[in-house]
Amino acid sequence: MEEPLFVVFLVVAVVVLLARALAGRLGVPDAILLVLLGMAAGFVPALPAVVVPPELVLLGFLPPLIYHAAFFTAPREARADAVPIVALAFGLTTLTTLAVAATVTALLPGVGWAAALAFGAAVSPTDPVAATSVMQRLGAPPRMVTILEGESLINDGAALTIFVLAVEAMSTEFTLADGVGRTVQYVAGGLAYGFVLGAVMRRVRRRIRDPVSQVIVSLMTPYLAFVPAEHAGASGVLATVVTGFTIGTHGEGVLQPASRLVGTTFWRILTFLLESTLFVLLGLEIREIVREPGGRTWGMVAATAPTVAAVVIGVRLLWELGYGPLALIAPNRRGQRGLGWRQRVVLGFGGMRGAITLAIALSLPTAAGPQRGLLVLLAALVVLVTLIGQAPLLPVLLRRLGLIESDRRRTETMRARQAGLRAALARLDELAEDDDVDAQTADAFRQMLELRLDRVRYYLAEEDGTGDGDAGTAGPPPNSRRVRAELVRAQRAKLTTMYRRGKIGAETLREISRELDFEDPIVIRKARS
Repeated sequence: MEEPLFVVFLVVAVVVLLARALAGRLGVPDAILLVLLGMAAGFVPALPAVVVPPELVLLGFLPPLIYHAAFFTAPREARADAVPIVALAFGLTTLTTLAVAATVTALLPGVGWAAALAFGAAVSPTDPVAATSVMQRLGAPPRMVTILEGESLINDGAALTIFVLAVEAMSTEFTLADGVGRTVQYVAGGLAYGFVLGAVMRRVRRRIRDPVSQVIVSLMTPYLAFVPAEHAGASGVLATVVTGFTIGTHGEGVLQPASRLVGTTFWRILTFLLESTLFVLLGLEIREIVREPGGRTWGMVAATAPTVAAVVIGVRLLWELGYGPLALIAPNRRGQRGLGWRQRVVLGFGGMRGAITLAIALSLPTAAGPQRGLLVLLAALVVLVTLIGQAPLLPVLLRRLGLIESDRRRTETMRARQAGLRAALARLDELAEDDDVDAQTADAFRQMLELRLDRVRYYLAEEDGTGDGDAGTAGPPPNSRRVRAELVRAQRAKLTTMYRRGKIGAETLREISRELDFEDPIVIRKARS
């Protein structure tokens, strides 16, 4: 038993490392290479047979992936674009599920409606990783990135709700009234439990000062949200989403700088490993699935997979291009009036499927019958088609439609740095006037801050700056820890104010906050200890 597990672990590690190396050289998203290499690894004859238990995927992978996405959601941007996000997350997800289910039952007689709906729910939620990584690298409008990220967060909950109800319908009789009542219980219970747990965990984490303990508690949180909710008959996914969003939107008051620094690094690595492992495990399992694809011929599978992928892509594009009438719901929302046809085309084309689809498909229960392997295979092929077929064409589409703003993000970041440095200089002057800092220490910090400010001004004036402004500067006196903390605090306050007033975006706020975390003396002391 131990030897096959070791081999599988080794294969996962090798594929992940190889994908990372090739992605950097080829300039393509990691997800594409992980899909290809994971599937290729599945056909190596010497590898042991792999069958992933559905419960392992549902309980082991989904909670942390969903929690991470919810925690790092940009609250102000999500509220501003709430109408298009909610319309996509609920309306489009439901429509895609029904369209895919109808297609599968028509092309594959014998697949019941319950199994078809479960499969439709698996392939309906989007995974923004590939699309947003391309958009952010090219400098696409940030609103489009926000809508894709917000949609993918909420549609996970919508899709999982449909999936769970469809799975229940495989083994029990369901009437329309039963379905409505169960949906209300499932959704309302998950939302209520998520709000309560989020409030409790915020209070708990405020009392924890040790960064390592913060990481441990953060890792426990998604499972505390997901597992009890599911056992109580509520939506574990919605509970996890609400818990993560509740804690994440109050992160400034809950987490200390050192905890943010350690926690952000930990969760980025963890989510990457979880997503990568899903792709590789699917590839290893495909070898067993393709031997007997649900009793169907390969000709039928070859015809069904591209048809389902075309339905998934086509429904999304038609929804986006016909989205204009929904502006009547909230005509004053900037999220409605500001989306022209070019933005809607990109949003429609950017709906790739990824790790969440794989996780849901792999969690299909054995109650789906002999069709389970076929449905998992079709879900994998849909992911493959959307990632490999759409992601490489997205940069071309952005360029052709003139939606690339290559210098916007860096200019925004530089303006935020300029405002933060000016706030730090003003605070330094106040400390000097109140005799809270001696003249020598004040001069050392003033020279450091003014040098950084000069470099930022140079970039904004010439639009050709390259440095962060801290290279080659002399370090402050050893007794200046309190002064440094005050200056960092002033910059944080200014950045928060700029974000709340809408002058900078969430990504800019996080980027500069991470830089300030490295300057904070509390972080430095924790790192050294």
